[in-house]
Amino acid sequence: MIEMACHAAMGVALGLGFSFALAQIDSSAIASLIAHSANPTTTTIIIVSYFTLAFAVGASLTGFVFTMMQER
Repeated sequence: MIEMACHAAMGVALGLGFSFALAQIDSSAIASLIAHSANPTTTTIIIVSYFTLAFAVGASLTGFVFTMMQER
């Protein structure tokens, strides 16, 4: 379980870094979407949360597969 928690934490860190970078880079259409939305703070929170959750779930599942393969 500790290895799974480590993989989930790594996924959260990667997801946060990726989503914050994506929201701040002006060449991406997401920065324009956030700037022109009715409530930019809420839009930013939703986008960052979505990408963070996606990375965390992906890293957790990958960690689970690696752990099961290692135990074989």
